[in-house]
Amino acid sequence: MSERRPTRRDICRLIAGGLAAPLAGAAGAISARAQGGGSQRLSELTLWGPPAGPSITLVHAISSGLLEGIADRLAFKAWRNPDEMRAGLTSATMQVVIVPTQVAANLHNRGLGIRLVNVMTDGLLYIIARDASLTSIAALRGKKVAVPFRNDTPEFIFRRLLMANGMSAGADLTVETTGTPIEAMQLLLAGRIDAAVVPEPAASAAIARGTLTLNPVTRVMDVQKLWREITKSDHSLPQAGLAVTAAFADKHPNVLRRVQAGLAKATAAVNESPTSVAYSASSSLDLPWPILRLSIPWSNLVCHAAKDARPSLEAMFSVIAEADPSLLGGKLPAAEFYM
Repeated sequence: MSERRPTRRDICRLIAGGLAAPLAGAAGAISARAQGGGSQRLSELTLWGPPAGPSITLVHAISSGLLEGIADRLAFKAWRNPDEMRAGLTSATMQVVIVPTQVAANLHNRGLGIRLVNVMTDGLLYIIARDASLTSIAALRGKKVAVPFRNDTPEFIFRRLLMANGMSAGADLTVETTGTPIEAMQLLLAGRIDAAVVPEPAASAAIARGTLTLNPVTRVMDVQKLWREITKSDHSLPQAGLAVTAAFADKHPNVLRRVQAGLAKATAAVNESPTSVAYSASSSLDLPWPILRLSIPWSNLVCHAAKDARPSLEAMFSVIAEADPSLLGGKLPAAEFYM
């Protein structure tokens, strides 16, 4: 059976029903409990992630049975914002969580016992604008740009791109921080900003909504490509991956090996069959399936063991730390961080 792509009617129906609400609403209460030793089946395990690309892989791994036998009750829940995610990790109420890799490194260096299992995306940040001519960082001079999540990964990366181009927020352009990527998208569609730095699926959602409301939005810059340019290397932008508490890692190493193997298979399936996967993942992520389908090819989904991705991770960490070493907790993570 051929892959079904979302039609204009599918997307129109989403717009009529209000696109921003479902994109902003993915959430869930904390519930995680594990019993037994590293080789035993857990009674219950909740896997957490953001309402974004890598979580599609996680949801598919669970729904397709690729993680079968790991726990009697296996569930996915979405964290709403980086503050909720950090609180869950530091309190250990979230034990297995997709997080920005820079956040995992920072928490590890602060002595909070966080380790990185893998990298699940080689970057899913884009700069979108209503003016299709804004195709370079230099073109943003004098403009107003929205960036989601104050003092978090999108802002750090964007500021580093500005620095590489001899620019800074405030002096050369106005940076407006928003609470979510959807808020940034809405500001752009309303004409209150010139551009927005957003991850997938918000970029695809903005483009789809802009087209259907006769407010065309263009993906003017690929942040991953810009990153390779400023680092002058072929290293990727290993933006997010699966992190675990040290206590869980020490107690359940076999579970984590099985999770990594399942996620590797799930990643291949997501990239090969984005339509069917998007459709099945839609309810778990509380996101419209056509938007998920549109976002998958732009999400650069991978599944690299952290120890294998260490060169790319350290390259990214080093460039981020040039602007502010405290973003990593003052140093590169030790070898034990990379699983």
